[in-house]
Amino acid sequence: MDKLRVIQWTTGKVGKLSMRGVLDDPHLDLVGVYAYSDDKCGTDAGTLCGRPETVTGIKATHDVDALLALGADSVLYTPFEADLDHIVTLLEAGLDVVSTNLLMNLGGVRGDVRERLEAACATGNSSFYVTGINPGWINAVLVSLTAPTRNVTSISLTESADCSVYESVETWGFLGMGEPGGATPALVERAHTWLIMFKDVVQRIGEAIGVTFDDIEFFCEYATAAEKVDLGWFCMEKGTNAALRGGWNGKVGGRTVTNLTVIWYLTKTLAEGWDLDDDQYHLVIDGEPHIDMRMRFTPPKHWGNHEWDTMTAMPAVNALHQIRAARPGVLGLLDVGLPHAPVGDWIRARG
Repeated sequence: MDKLRVIQWTTGKVGKLSMRGVLDDPHLDLVGVYAYSDDKCGTDAGTLCGRPETVTGIKATHDVDALLALGADSVLYTPFEADLDHIVTLLEAGLDVVSTNLLMNLGGVRGDVRERLEAACATGNSSFYVTGINPGWINAVLVSLTAPTRNVTSISLTESADCSVYESVETWGFLGMGEPGGATPALVERAHTWLIMFKDVVQRIGEAIGVTFDDIEFFCEYATAAEKVDLGWFCMEKGTNAALRGGWNGKVGGRTVTNLTVIWYLTKTLAEGWDLDDDQYHLVIDGEPHIDMRMRFTPPKHWGNHEWDTMTAMPAVNALHQIRAARPGVLGLLDVGLPHAPVGDWIRARG
């Protein structure tokens, strides 16, 4: 397998972990790093990804032309907010772009945005693919579970996450945690704004299974803390919001065919007595046979809180060769399949 020359685009929580993935993969060469901030420019990639002992000789820059001149094959695109002009420039230059960002600040990969991306891919003979955030790769797993079944009537995916380790006061404040209990219309609208990214997930799954939805319906409810909960970085008084359950139902003829639910909680001590699953993912296929699959992640002891972003970063890293081999254009789940890690090479490297 020929090595791919890779540029890492931004170096935040996800970007630093995808950089580690590139450095660890014998089939990939990190050749460039894009950074927005001046204080990161000129810093070695090893330092930026939390490995200061690894001197790569690759310095971060925000000079786009200099990065284009490197002759790279692919870009790992991991910023918090997407810049369509940057993506178009990269695609037109012939670089494949694999993004963890869903482009929601641009309205998603649809309408005029999709048209610009398709045109850029046609110009550069390149491909654009979104692996997504959490859930990301799990969408492809859900679709693949339909393979051994017949007469499928519905599929569903539930993510249950203990978010007490996700230290983002801004996120949980926006989502109404710590506010007086209840899903007020204003709070539901804020949740809708945040969870809109998961509507895209339902649409992508629908495209993969050949379903056109008549409607994609939003739902959301809140549960409250049964006692005061102080996480050290965030405090919720008794009776204030401490968990949300929301998502999207993709409907055909008034019946839900695809459901995606996220349950995010900052404590399990809830007045409403929600049954919170210790398994992070619950996938269900209603067909012949019926499939009920649960998935639990067990982190190594040395992981910090934000090491969980590995599960966002690595599907993008491990998909790079598949995107390179795929057709030009904006790609969907069926164009790429299931990304996988270079397990054999890791085993051989360990002897």
